[in-house]
Amino acid sequence: MAWAAEDVNVTFEDQQKINKFARNTSRITELKEEIEVKKKQLQNLEDACDDIMLLDDADSHLIPYQIGDVFISHSLEETQEMLEEAKRSLQEEIEALESRVESIQSVLSDLKVQLYAKFGNNINLEAEDS
Repeated sequence: MAWAAEDVNVTFEDQQKINKFARNTSRITELKEEIEVKKKQLQNLEDACDDIMLLDDADSHLIPYQIGDVFISHSLEETQEMLEEAKRSLQEEIEALESRVESIQSVLSDLKVQLYAKFGNNINLEAEDS
C-alpha cells in the first residue's frame, strides 16, 4: 500500500481496516495456493483411475495403494472405490476452499470501497503483479 505525499488523517479505525485488508489479501493468496495443490492431487488421482482402467479385468492383480507412509494391496475394485472416494473428498475440499476465497473477496471489496472513499488516490490496494 503506497501513500502519496499529501497529509492524510488516518484514524485507528482506518488502520484497523487497512490491517484487515492486508490479512485477508494474504489469506486469499494462501488459500489459492492450497487450492492449486489440491487440484494437482485430484489430477493425480484421476490419472491413477485412468491407468487402473487399462488393466485387464481377467488379471486378478493386487494393486498397491498408499495410505500415509504404507502401501496396502487391494483388489482392482477396492482400489477403484478408494480412488473415487479420495476424489470426492478432494473435490469437496476444493469447493470449500473456493467458497472461502469468494467470501474473503467480498469482504475485500467492501473494504476497498470504504478505504478508497476516504483516501482516494492516496492509497493503493491493488495487488502488484510480479
